[in-house]
Amino acid sequence: MMPLNLAALGEEQLIRKVGGSPEVRKHLEDMGFIAGGAATVISALNGNLIVKVKESRVALSEELARKIMV
Repeated sequence: MMPLNLAALGEEQLIRKVGGSPEVRKHLEDMGFIAGGAATVISALNGNLIVKVKESRVALSEELARKIMV
């Protein structure tokens, strides 16, 4: 298990756990990051990511990406 910000570009990853405070977890779940779901890192720049999740593209800061374990 590793944080999403360390995942390889273009490979679909299974989300195993979403961490952080209850507010942060709710925010990530509202964006589609749910344990058991899939996420694909499309691009990374200075630690910030563009992630494909549930047929949408979402921008994540490095701090938030570290809370999503794949």
